[in-house]
Amino acid sequence: MSVERRGLMFVLSSPSGAGKTTLSRLLIERMPGLKMSVSATTRPMRPGEVDGRDYLFVDQARFKQMVQRNELLEWATVFDNSYGTPRPPVEAALSAGQDVLFDIDWQGTQQLRERARADVVSVFILPPSAADLEKRLHSRAQDSDAVIRSRMSRATHELSHWAEYDYIVINHDVDEAFAEVQSILKAERLKRERRTGLTTFVRDLQRQLEK
Repeated sequence: MSVERRGLMFVLSSPSGAGKTTLSRLLIERMPGLKMSVSATTRPMRPGEVDGRDYLFVDQARFKQMVQRNELLEWATVFDNSYGTPRPPVEAALSAGQDVLFDIDWQGTQQLRERARADVVSVFILPPSAADLEKRLHSRAQDSDAVIRSRMSRATHELSHWAEYDYIVINHDVDEAFAEVQSILKAERLKRERRTGLTTFVRDLQRQLEK
């Protein structure tokens, strides 16, 4: 007999290049009952993107309305574009026992914690060294040297928030890091306070034993 449980918000954060996007993809592929949070954004849709799958594309007026109506769990403005997590689909998923994966930074994590601390499990991914992080950024061949220097500088600030997270994973090897992140999610799913059906299950078990 399966025991009903409330879903959780599983947050992965890291400096750019430390591996959180790869780990997020692996979790979605390999962990049933986990879905990616879809953010609302005011930035233009890019070729190949699908509204509602990659992002929920809205204009600035609608986004401001969502903020004013407290419809977002977290939000931020980056390079003149706003991004945020719509509250209703996340709360519906949690109530149905489904977990939601967030690929967000420390600021978004702080906002989630303020609004729904009991539902949030946060993991910070660290690179094994600064040299390794720089090597990974160069190997992606996506950014100029100036952008990479900027990302390395920003990483210093992001690292200063590591102690705010529930778990820390050092990404020496992606398979090993995935196994650790997977173990965290499995253990958190078993926490007593999330398993809303346990009281009924235990009472039924007691009645069976008393017969």
